[in-house]
Amino acid sequence: MAGNHVTVGQEEDRAGCRVVWGDGYDMVHYGHSNQLRQAKAMGDYLIVGVHTDEEISKHKGPPVFTQAERYKMVQAIKWVDEIVEGAPYVTTLDTLDKYNSDFCVHGDDITLTVDGKDTYAEVKREGRYRECRRTQGVSTTDLVGRMLLMTKTHHSNIVSSTHREHTHTDNFGKGPKGHSPWTGVSQFLQTSQKIIQFASGQEAQPGDTIIYVAGAFDLFHIGHVDFLETVYKQAERPYVIVGLHFDQEVNRYKGKNYPIMNIHERTLSVLACRYVSEVVIGAPYAVGKDLLDHFKVDLVCHGKTEVFPDRDTADPYAEPKKRGIFRTVDSGNGLTTDDIVQRIIKNRLQFEARNQKKEAKEIAVFEAMKRQAEGERIKLNDLLDFPIPF
Repeated sequence: MAGNHVTVGQEEDRAGCRVVWGDGYDMVHYGHSNQLRQAKAMGDYLIVGVHTDEEISKHKGPPVFTQAERYKMVQAIKWVDEIVEGAPYVTTLDTLDKYNSDFCVHGDDITLTVDGKDTYAEVKREGRYRECRRTQGVSTTDLVGRMLLMTKTHHSNIVSSTHREHTHTDNFGKGPKGHSPWTGVSQFLQTSQKIIQFASGQEAQPGDTIIYVAGAFDLFHIGHVDFLETVYKQAERPYVIVGLHFDQEVNRYKGKNYPIMNIHERTLSVLACRYVSEVVIGAPYAVGKDLLDHFKVDLVCHGKTEVFPDRDTADPYAEPKKRGIFRTVDSGNGLTTDDIVQRIIKNRLQFEARNQKKEAKEIAVFEAMKRQAEGERIKLNDLLDFPIPF
């Protein structure tokens, strides 16, 4: 289905618009959403090319999400106007011209083909390339590492001295020479500005149906997207509020090293979804009277997944059920975060090899760029009477 494009929402007149092209996504996470947010701000209309499983496997290794899942997940990001399914891995001028794009945007890390070439070399040469800042503290490599090592160092609100670290210890497969200068992560630091950038800033209006859902929404995936889309369709004018539980609460009912993403990361993941209007950060586990009254909730929804009892063994949805505003919805998608983790564990060796190969390739290119820059500095010094300080 290479080259098939899907318009999200209403088709709009693009005459006079500045059209931006962005592409990639072997695993869709909030770092990618932040890249697309920045890309959309550079123009008026954002087209996103999403690669096939075959292309990603060839150049990077096995993708975490299937191409069908990634197509729909990218469509659900609120800054995206249109997607192109089966986009080529190497972005060329022909690609930009085919979709009437003025330029393409990518993060300030480098993307390489299987033979180590910059996938954006051609558009860079022609001045049709723009760069945005990648989100520090997240990468597919890191998230896969968290799933495999089953650590909890990424959780927020941990006070144990053994967890007071300024870097992730859950990166894996880096080899003896360190980690990539681009995608080796340090630590994600949430700021109020970042939340404002992701938030819609729109309050519920008279006539809106206020719908409340709650959960972990960990490793935000297509199962969550399908659920939230189904919830969104429960009303003509929905205003969907998502309550996110703190990390320790999620760990209480999920166990192991869950959540894989901490509360700050999950907040951005959910806010980026076009079906969500507002997020309650650290929502109470029991959906009680105070919460329902404060937000003037008209409807409370839950999917077909298991409802874990509260700490006192009570039903967390007792109050909305008592009011007759509780509804179980079936999205038709039973995918869970556990299923995603099992995919990674099943293919552990492949993912470890993928990460080692990817980081080794990036380190080699980075060192070559440093040598080239040093060579240019020496040449310039030879032409001048004084050295250039660095």
